[in-house]
Amino acid sequence: MTDGIRVWAPRAAHVELRLGEDTLAMTRTEDGWWDRPGLVVEPGTDYGYLVDGEGPFPDPRSRRQPSGVHGLSRTVDASAHQWADARWTGRQLAGSVIYELHIGTFTAEGTFDAAAARLDHLVSIGVDFVEILPVNAFNGTHNWGYDGVLWYAVHEGYGGPAGYQRFVDACHVAGLGVIQDVVYNHLGPSGNYLPKFGPYLTDGPGNTWGSSVNLDGPDSDTVRRYILDNALMWLGEYHVDGLRLDAVHALVDSRATHLLEEMAGEVAALSAAVGRPLTLIAESDLNDPTLVTPREANGFGLDAQWSDDFHHAVHVALTGETTGYYADFEPLAALEKVLTGGFFHDGTFSSFRERIHGRRIDTDRMPTWRLVVANQNHDQIGNRAIGDRLSAQLDAGQLAIAAAVTLLGPFTPMLFQGEEWGASTPWQFFTSHPEPELGKATAEGRIAEFARMGWDPDIVPDPQDPATFQNSKLDWSETDGSDHERILAFYRALGVLRRERPEFTDPRFGSIRVDVDEADRWLVLHRGDSAVVLNFSSSERSVPVPAGSVLLGFTASGENVSAPLNGRLSVPAHSVVVLG
Repeated sequence: MTDGIRVWAPRAAHVELRLGEDTLAMTRTEDGWWDRPGLVVEPGTDYGYLVDGEGPFPDPRSRRQPSGVHGLSRTVDASAHQWADARWTGRQLAGSVIYELHIGTFTAEGTFDAAAARLDHLVSIGVDFVEILPVNAFNGTHNWGYDGVLWYAVHEGYGGPAGYQRFVDACHVAGLGVIQDVVYNHLGPSGNYLPKFGPYLTDGPGNTWGSSVNLDGPDSDTVRRYILDNALMWLGEYHVDGLRLDAVHALVDSRATHLLEEMAGEVAALSAAVGRPLTLIAESDLNDPTLVTPREANGFGLDAQWSDDFHHAVHVALTGETTGYYADFEPLAALEKVLTGGFFHDGTFSSFRERIHGRRIDTDRMPTWRLVVANQNHDQIGNRAIGDRLSAQLDAGQLAIAAAVTLLGPFTPMLFQGEEWGASTPWQFFTSHPEPELGKATAEGRIAEFARMGWDPDIVPDPQDPATFQNSKLDWSETDGSDHERILAFYRALGVLRRERPEFTDPRFGSIRVDVDEADRWLVLHRGDSAVVLNFSSSERSVPVPAGSVLLGFTASGENVSAPLNGRLSVPAHSVVVLG
């Protein structure tokens, strides 16, 4: 049962509660909150709020929206689920592998329960954390998740809050941690009723997606509390192990204590209370190590951040694309710099931004695992014109190179759903806005975004076309195909190497050495007593290597790799060899 219902509406003159068929007056209390003292509401009860005669609107803190984001909220008894993860002690991020997935396209069914049935596959490739794209309530049936408008509610089409609890429980039973992708920098374009209740948004500078969330203006204390409580809900009530914080560079916060630092402090306190690691990972476009510098060293105290520089360096080395933001990463030395220094732009000039960008990492002190890297992710695939994966333009050997430098490199590796078998299905940008004008604006906006990348607007799929969503679903039957099966076996072998050889999870920048030959297009990544030899060239290369036996190899042609002879290794075109 829910004892009492409260809502924050500081500027309203009247607030009423719609409870079933009844409309009940509410009483204003301190700090702009409205209450109905003594009211006991049973789980499964539909309700909403009328604000100054408008509405009813869903509860800003609604846990469930069975009729969509425009409908009434429904009370939920979170304690009804009998958790089976009592022995789960969590996972630390250091040394772990993350797997990014989207519930709606990971399986044909597109539900939490269907995704849970595939967890054994993730365990088999050495995954430690499942990172789920946003599951908060959005308008429509399918969406990437970044158009959410009710941050506390779980999308009904995936299985709602009960389905989410079952999924997290299943992950923990399988030995997998769960990282939830959350969005605190903007709200979606349809079903956002928060401004009806109070100043959740600011009239000041906006961001790419519209108005900024009010983090530092009048009445922002309660808005910040709304965000912090949401973060604690996922980590506490839903037993989640970490949060991926979307585009933190778009959080406009001029306070002395930034929202992220405040969040890090509260999450650290919760972690101590529940006795398991709780992880905060930022997606940031700033290349600023301050985000992951501990609070006691005057940083924000987050655990890790994404590094797009790694993706760009690997992508250019394999594909040769140099348009847009790829331009600065053309030399193979860009990958060398990323592997040894973390960021490529660390106070250097960015031709895409037309200014100096980034700050150098203190490699003597910061561990490498604080950078989360990927050779493919939802953004870097989905924000291409046709949502094409690396598998659309690379051979199996090149895909193996991408896998090896990601999984055996110095950073925290993140895989994107299906890359482990070289999935041929695209990952395209899809929406299901019921409003025709919103769908049209979204499609036109996508085309405009691609102008600086030089992509043909005529080939961009319509996000509103249901086929765009369907085409993005994984085809699990591909795992039995010849090249697909061979790539999957290689990913599994890489996972075993990470577990068996500690040099591949050594977090010290000082233990990394890289040799590179621009002309012959090869790179050797030295990790302790092991060496990862990568031939990006379309021709066989003779590469100077340290003494050692072949631990693992993958060639585009499928031929076997010979052992080193007289300090040199013959590496076939588009191949990777691991020596130890």
